[in-house]
Amino acid sequence: MPKLVFLDLETTGLEANDRICELALLEEVNIVYELCKSDKKIATQAMSLHHITNEMLKETPLCSETKTYKHLLSYNKEDSILISHNSKFNLGMLAKEGFVNSMKIIDTMRCTKALIPECEMFNLQFLRYELLLYKDEETLAKDLGLSLQAHRAFSDVLHTKLLYTSLLEYATLSQLIQLSSNPILMDKFPFGKYNGRYIEEIVQMDKGYISWLLENIQDMDEDLLYSIKHYIED
Repeated sequence: MPKLVFLDLETTGLEANDRICELALLEEVNIVYELCKSDKKIATQAMSLHHITNEMLKETPLCSETKTYKHLLSYNKEDSILISHNSKFNLGMLAKEGFVNSMKIIDTMRCTKALIPECEMFNLQFLRYELLLYKDEETLAKDLGLSLQAHRAFSDVLHTKLLYTSLLEYATLSQLIQLSSNPILMDKFPFGKYNGRYIEEIVQMDKGYISWLLENIQDMDEDLLYSIKHYIED
């Protein structure tokens, strides 16, 4: 059986030079997590979400020197599966710490887009309530010895595991791996003035808005970008 490793992390912000400030790994009912420092100070907006302050990081190691990072390295083999929410972002942040992934990937965000497209949003905290994950969170948190705190890596990794378990009701493990490796064709806009409207409809109705999106949003979700281009070319 492949080794399943659930991962979540928190960062100093969302700019190109931002770094990891908390890393968490969950395997079965064993969890490891640590705060870590870098040369980049935590942005105020990031602090307002995860409540990690620069003072909390003063005596912490660099990410690559944490026990949690070294634990991740021990799993970094072809027979392991790394499961996280928004894998592209997480792996991009880990790459800044020198991590080169060798594991198979399951991206719970991408899989949810494919398997449960009727969800209005796909961020982890929304899905926590939309998919009723919260009903099982206290039991798992108790098993792990955790107190839940939204937007902390040690808490969000627990919800990632619960979401993965929910997704297994829709697809097999191998299907989730396959879904995670390909762009997902989305039906509806997940944000903006056309939130909830069909992408295909807006591509035909408001070409100016579509052009503006493509020209101005540099870090657009790759599944949304793929979907817009699909409907333009269709």
